[in-house]
Amino acid sequence: MTPPVVQSLREQIREHIVEGIVSGRWKPGERIVERRIAVELEVSQTPVREALRELEALRLIESAQNKGARVRELSPADLEEIYPVRAGLEQIAAELAVPVLAGDVTALRSHVEALYEADRRGDGEAQVRHTVAFHRELVRAAGNSVLLHTWEGLGIEVWTALSIRWLGTVQQSYAEEHEAVLAAIERRDPGIGPLVKEHVLGCAPAPR
Repeated sequence: MTPPVVQSLREQIREHIVEGIVSGRWKPGERIVERRIAVELEVSQTPVREALRELEALRLIESAQNKGARVRELSPADLEEIYPVRAGLEQIAAELAVPVLAGDVTALRSHVEALYEADRRGDGEAQVRHTVAFHRELVRAAGNSVLLHTWEGLGIEVWTALSIRWLGTVQQSYAEEHEAVLAAIERRDPGIGPLVKEHVLGCAPAPR
């Protein structure tokens, strides 16, 4: 059994800020006040500052001297740069993960079933959550910590949520897309790498 993951204070604060950005509490261009978050969460400003620094590295926040931190204006170009990198990482991950996952796709199957339900209800939040969880499970199964760390560092969940919320990047059926990937894993398809790469690139926002 995998032990539960214990989040550090900085990670909890980062998650709180990310949820605020994704939910629309802080809109593009809006200032995020470090002191206000510290008071709200009853913590010192140091871990809040560290969390904001991490989000700046993910290009979700920008800061300027004497102006504080603001939510970056997201453009299709930002996402267009991320998706090819993500696609390459997941191509490698899929090829490494097939021997591990082919015999037991239970974890992936649960997310596909949840996606069918989310598609039926038009639940955007659930679509994001289970889409990202499916892909994280795939990358984790590759058993390569460097690959997983690099993938996590792209901030996939945040960018996926924001691409849907801010840019209207919507697929016809999230479940069917992932069902096809799952079926390829089950049959140990030798072309699984390129298939996953094409799947990820197909999720990228269309140029406007």
